[in-house]
Amino acid sequence: MIFRYSSILFLTTLFSLSLFARDKVSPDEVLEYKNTPQGKLFLHTYFPDNWKKTDKRPAVVFFFGGGWNGGTYTQFSRHADYLASRGMVAFAADYRTKSKHKTEPKACVSDGKSAVRWIRGNAVKLGVDPEKIIAGGGSAGGHVAATTATIKAFDESSDDLSISPKPQALLLFNPVIDNSEKGYGHSRVKEYWKDFSPMHNIKKGIPPTIFICGTKDTLIPVATGELFKKKIEKVGGRCDLHWYKDAKHGFFNAMYTETMLEVDKFLVSLGYLKGPATLK
Repeated sequence: MIFRYSSILFLTTLFSLSLFARDKVSPDEVLEYKNTPQGKLFLHTYFPDNWKKTDKRPAVVFFFGGGWNGGTYTQFSRHADYLASRGMVAFAADYRTKSKHKTEPKACVSDGKSAVRWIRGNAVKLGVDPEKIIAGGGSAGGHVAATTATIKAFDESSDDLSISPKPQALLLFNPVIDNSEKGYGHSRVKEYWKDFSPMHNIKKGIPPTIFICGTKDTLIPVATGELFKKKIEKVGGRCDLHWYKDAKHGFFNAMYTETMLEVDKFLVSLGYLKGPATLK
């Protein structure tokens, strides 16, 4: 376990995470991946400079945070743009939320799984290697990312279920991973929490994971992250746990460079990136 130090004061609430999105970066293309009864959903797409449709590049899709209530893809615009600059095809996803679509949290899981399936199913057109797709996100978006790798329920009937929604790696920034009575959001998902909680659905074959969180995060306590890591390692998986001392919930965009350097190292270790990081 790795601890990082910081004297920055951080915002603490899930529901204002989107306010951390700075330096908005325009996507190269906006692609529809799903048409729901509540509206169309899009992947805001970032291509490498020398990208070609005939490529087979690693891909990454990010999901914003906001307590399953709200949020915007721009929270991860810089992350997506940076990884595109490093040679990946990167996506910042829309998904349904309570404030905009009047949906409950399980719709977020359905959309996350649909997004990964759509990318994999369209890999040839996107210049993507279908066996090198990574899911990432922050807070509730970290939950959405984690569920693509762990949750069997909540498949969308309109999806091609022959296509796996499981990514090859996870990038989790202060993720919601425990939805039990002791975890986050239980009252909203209590009827189906056992099928919804990543912590309670860890199985052999879970993808390599980087978990970034703050030691003063009251929503995702240190003990929760340590238990998640322990459970992953118990089934033979890898979980790189990075704790940032005194950081509170939602700090990761305020410490964009520091946290993304760790993500870069993690992806290099897996062979998805090559050479030194270009962040300064």
